[in-house]
Amino acid sequence: METANTEKKVLVTGASGGIGRAIALAVAGAGYEVVAHYNNGAEKAENLKKEIESAGGKCSLLQFNVSDRADCNAKLEKWSEENGAFWGIVCNAGICRDNAFPALTDENWDDVIHTNLDGFYNVLKPLVMPLCRKKKGRIITIASVSGVIGNRGQVNYSASKAGIIGATKALAVELASRKITVNCIAPGFIETEMVKDVPVEQVLSTIPMGRAGQPEEVASLAVYLLSESAGYITRQVIQVNGGLI
Repeated sequence: METANTEKKVLVTGASGGIGRAIALAVAGAGYEVVAHYNNGAEKAENLKKEIESAGGKCSLLQFNVSDRADCNAKLEKWSEENGAFWGIVCNAGICRDNAFPALTDENWDDVIHTNLDGFYNVLKPLVMPLCRKKKGRIITIASVSGVIGNRGQVNYSASKAGIIGATKALAVELASRKITVNCIAPGFIETEMVKDVPVEQVLSTIPMGRAGQPEEVASLAVYLLSESAGYITRQVIQVNGGLI
């Protein structure tokens, strides 16, 4: 592990599974202390913590609902008061509720927007001022290729992820003078539970590399963007998609 990172704490939201889990493991492997967020996946989060600690890393767990503003404020403000500012924040938590637009329900729309897009605001709002006072740090958001090009059956998801991209770029401009970088990773078709019901062969035919990506391939980019070496990279949307677009 990189000893230079051992005093740096990184929050990873949605760390209990999929891409979030891979990011948490990679971040811990790079020597950072991971604060792994979960909402309902307590058992998965505990297993993640044990895995990180068994490999010699440091991990603590933090439970809150990213779609609940009051919950985020209470938990994150308390954490900051007790521990100071994070070095890095990876906003990964998200859900999808796919359907053709005429068949979308109000609940399908609201759940996705409240979790994915409102979650950006709810998590970062209480954490940005401590970063500004520290005058250094890294923010990474996880969007999707769906937010870049739009996908059939994902009007709600595409809207939420496109919103994250716009918000990330705007926040990067605001925080640049404070030496805080803000970047977005937009994964394509990554092999996780979220895509288990997707027609795989049909999707792979549209990807030049002809395969699904792995969560670890997204995680390695997140680790780089958290590093001191990435200090001049900000306001970027970096796609990990096998050449899809």
